[in-house]
Amino acid sequence: MTQSSPWWTPDRHMDRRAFLLTRNLIKDAIRAWFRAQDFIEVEPGCLQVSPGNEAHLHAFQTRLIDPERTEKPLYLHTSPEFACKKLISAGEQKLFTFAPVFRNCERGPLHSPEFTMLEWYRAGDDTNEQYSTIQNDCSELIRIAMEVSGADHCTWKGRKGLADGETVHRDVPEAIEELTGIKLLETIGFDGKPRLDALCAAYHEAGHRAAADESWGDIFSTLMVEVEARYGELKGILTGDGIERALLLDAYPAAMSPLARPQNQDARLAMRFEIFMCGIELANGFGENSDADAVRAALRAEMAEKQKTYGEEYPIDDDFIDALSIMPSKTAGCAMGFDRLVMLATGATHIEQVLWTPVPR
Repeated sequence: MTQSSPWWTPDRHMDRRAFLLTRNLIKDAIRAWFRAQDFIEVEPGCLQVSPGNEAHLHAFQTRLIDPERTEKPLYLHTSPEFACKKLISAGEQKLFTFAPVFRNCERGPLHSPEFTMLEWYRAGDDTNEQYSTIQNDCSELIRIAMEVSGADHCTWKGRKGLADGETVHRDVPEAIEELTGIKLLETIGFDGKPRLDALCAAYHEAGHRAAADESWGDIFSTLMVEVEARYGELKGILTGDGIERALLLDAYPAAMSPLARPQNQDARLAMRFEIFMCGIELANGFGENSDADAVRAALRAEMAEKQKTYGEEYPIDDDFIDALSIMPSKTAGCAMGFDRLVMLATGATHIEQVLWTPVPR
């Protein structure tokens, strides 16, 4: 993004002001919607023992210095997930937050080193019910944002999306097979463990060749990039007018979803979904995994991958793992990129247009 002047100069601020005022209105409307359903708004702290343990996310590290000048490393969180789940373990049943989050090594039209995550959780008596309700929440939040902005459709890079929150539901294996011909489930054992040889063979048969050092997860990620780029070709996505419905992509492989609960009917898949609009990833939701031992093992594996790839790793938050052992097993949660939602609703073309004070370049 080329900038002719800093964001705080009057001319640039006036160019952005309409987007920012609409941002406030959307936030007010979403806040009111959550409160009408008896959600409690929380403010999770940004300084954490662990910023999160996803292999390919990069955090900002800082130091806590106590009055005796003893130092302790802390991190700005990449997501409020760990803190929110601790609050669910503490007894909250319905909570939401507009949390400032921080991710290093990310900057572009859809990425900022600091942005706002809209995250919410439902704990109840039935995991499947909470999970499906969280999915329905996403559609409603999209509809609210579009209604507030007055948009009859959203746009991004020439793609048009419906403004009513309607979504097309596809399972990940189904979408991959429809777009690439690869039958993903045949490359995963019934114990949930991926079979690299099987995926390499299917990948080769589909006309691709995997590098010698690529893992099952690497190839899967490449396939998902293709799905995300081409999902407009899936059956049912386009209306008769050529406008896209949002895509709800469900049932990710359990091996790629360490914090999500495995499906009861098929342990190869997890209760994890993502929402896409106009080619933009908008939300990521889970039926939450409360198996503390399984989550610890999965996070350690993520950090081993991070160490192998980037030569660094982040601590595991032992308090978070302990909290999982008492978190209600019937919990579902979702994280939505609030700034991206505002961009789609307002027609902004760069995330800095919808941030009140963008991070200095």
